[in-house]
Amino acid sequence: MKNVTLSEKDLEDLHALALELALAGGRFVRDQRPDIVLVAQTKETDLDVVTIMDTQCEALLRSMIREQRPDDAILGEEGDAVTGTSGLTWVLDPIDGTVNYLYDMPAYAVSIGVVTGDPLTPGEWEAVAGAVYNPIVDEVFHAHSGGGSRLSRPATAQIDDGFVLQVQEPDTLTKALVGTGFSYSVEDRRSQAVIVSEVLVNVRDLRRMGAASLDLCAVAAGRLDAYYERGLHPWDMAAGCVIVSEAGGVVSGLLKPVSREMTIAGAPGVHAALHRLLVRIIR
Repeated sequence: MKNVTLSEKDLEDLHALALELALAGGRFVRDQRPDIVLVAQTKETDLDVVTIMDTQCEALLRSMIREQRPDDAILGEEGDAVTGTSGLTWVLDPIDGTVNYLYDMPAYAVSIGVVTGDPLTPGEWEAVAGAVYNPIVDEVFHAHSGGGSRLSRPATAQIDDGFVLQVQEPDTLTKALVGTGFSYSVEDRRSQAVIVSEVLVNVRDLRRMGAASLDLCAVAAGRLDAYYERGLHPWDMAAGCVIVSEAGGVVSGLLKPVSREMTIAGAPGVHAALHRLLVRIIR
């Protein structure tokens, strides 16, 4: 692990807090969702939206972290980065799948990752615990380093009674169900369309759910065989990375560590096959 030595008890405590944060945030955005969700602002393009619930949820998560772990750093999608002294950073996506949330589609999540190292520098961070909660279907995916990955339904069962997750390994890439996503930049979408057209004829089928954290968790749960996407930020994938890895999967970039250039996830064999295909298409 990068720059920090963590005991099993440390990891379990981080895991527990990640779960607490994900559940609190998910219940907040679900239960407090107004009948009409308005766009509060946009980001790099007019297509990339932020709602007031994004900012309010992140404020809630930040206050909970500061209360329980004041020495840790915080990197959130909607707010300024907060420095820390512990070597740990909480990487927050208060609503991953904001457009789905805006349209009241049940494919959004609160994603909470804990990393060592600098999450803004590719190759210089490692996710050590994470939780991703979809409050509409009451599913929380969670893991910590060395502890395996689980899927739990907190409204109906104890968290520890969740299903152990294991990635699925299809015989060939042509039998793989693959997830992907698209940029909010029109220009980036043009190049992504070229990639999609090549990938689509080499796999069983493609899925686009609109929330990267849930795509990664779907790989961990065997609901997708593999996943790739360009343009992801640390908050999109920090929790998902440890959940996939602890389910026996591999997460990487294209020719360097996972970064905005590319994120590829899957069981070892299908990951390698998809990686080769993407390198051929892009390079």
